[in-house]
Amino acid sequence: VQLQASGGGLVQAGGSLRLSCAASGRTFNGYAMAWFRQAPGKEREFVAAIWWSGGTTYYADSVKGRFTISRESAKNTVYLQMISLKSEDTAVYYCAAGRYISSFLQSYEYDYWGRGTQVTVSS
Repeated sequence: VQLQASGGGLVQAGGSLRLSCAASGRTFNGYAMAWFRQAPGKEREFVAAIWWSGGTTYYADSVKGRFTISRESAKNTVYLQMISLKSEDTAVYYCAAGRYISSFLQSYEYDYWGRGTQVTVSS
């Protein structure tokens, strides 16, 4: 199984970016797909998640109304659309997949992880 995150970059505050997570190696029906982020000196934190099969979404309070998670089944890809970016959104963003999730917020619940993509928001 591979999760390949891309789309990060440098953007000014107030700008937008769209991250992509291309998944391969298995079918993800019944899986939750999530984005986490980790800023320098901080713990990895939950950002957003989506159930692959039903499309139900969940967001951290800090990104509600600014970030949107979605998936495109035909491309086996999960997206994170980010708008109104703030300097505190600066972090390495990781995508993850988990089959049996009791708490979206806990990174240990996820079975597969991709390499991160850097997002830097300049103020």
